[in-house]
Amino acid sequence: MPDIGDHNEVLLTGRVSSGPTVRELPSGDQIVTFRVSVGRGRTAMTARSKASTDWVDCTAWSARLRRSVARWSVGDQVQVRGALRRRFFAAGGAPSTRLEVEVLDARLAETVS
Repeated sequence: MPDIGDHNEVLLTGRVSSGPTVRELPSGDQIVTFRVSVGRGRTAMTARSKASTDWVDCTAWSARLRRSVARWSVGDQVQVRGALRRRFFAAGGAPSTRLEVEVLDARLAETVS
């Protein structure tokens, strides 16, 4: 296999299942978090599963993207392009970690009526 270098890119097309929430981090940075539900395609791993969707936590960091995704509503059809990131933080005084998509580009495809 040829050396193609490192690459970390995610493309999600699905529905907003947890509405956008603006949060301020201890650093003072603001982020907007939301969740996208994506239908599960049939693969060797999912063939016996009863689950029909997967949900993915997403975080917008740039001011432009925060403004854009903050207007989304639960049920909106969206497309999100980003990169997988493991974020470390303290929750209830204990260290914790979360895998999420850092949103690099996002668009609203269809709004909920």
